[in-house]
Amino acid sequence: MNKQVIAIGGGGFGRNPGLGIIEKYILDQSVKKNPKICFIPTATGDDESYKVSYYSTFSKLECKPTHLDFFKRTPNLEDLILSQDVIFVGGGNTKSMLSIWRDWGLHDILKEGYDNGIVMSGVSAGAICWFNGGITDSWADQLNIIECLGFIEGNCCPHYDEESERRPSLIKFLEEQKLKDCYAIEGGCALHIKNDNVYSAVSFQGNKKSYLVNLEGGKIKENICSTIKIP
Repeated sequence: MNKQVIAIGGGGFGRNPGLGIIEKYILDQSVKKNPKICFIPTATGDDESYKVSYYSTFSKLECKPTHLDFFKRTPNLEDLILSQDVIFVGGGNTKSMLSIWRDWGLHDILKEGYDNGIVMSGVSAGAICWFNGGITDSWADQLNIIECLGFIEGNCCPHYDEESERRPSLIKFLEEQKLKDCYAIEGGCALHIKNDNVYSAVSFQGNKKSYLVNLEGGKIKENICSTIKIP
């Protein structure tokens, strides 16, 4: 049984509803032919338009889509999450999302699901949440490092080529020794982690990349992860 995380640096159904390229790849990692997938849009406060984009995309693929609300009446979390084959976490405010999850105990349920082979995936906040730490724009004035769920060793920075402050902020954190290293994922790319190791970067829009960024001999090194291109 594989433990898997697919962390998207930017893009997917939130921007291009109905296209479904990286979404099909995520579903294909499940052992099920018609997998059950649950969307968790906590980071946007369960935004209704985000859910519409989700259903308009996954309803065209071979799967059984559902979602989890926290700002309406919330279902039995263990029953819902542990019956899924795939989890997809949306983007938004990572700090607020994790606070709500911890208050409800969802982090422990997700960990049980991850250990038992449920594919964990997501974009932006839904990408960094699986790592020890991530670079987040949850605060309006500057990017910060946030402690995340710790399913995956290391740190993660999404939108590496999409937002001008991402790269200089990561370099600053490395130079100040606030981070030892960090996975940096461009928009249009996902990082696929399998059994706690990088399996591949997945470029689904243009020729996008993921990197392991660190400081070697006082110089920033951006080590490109092995990449496959889809479709």
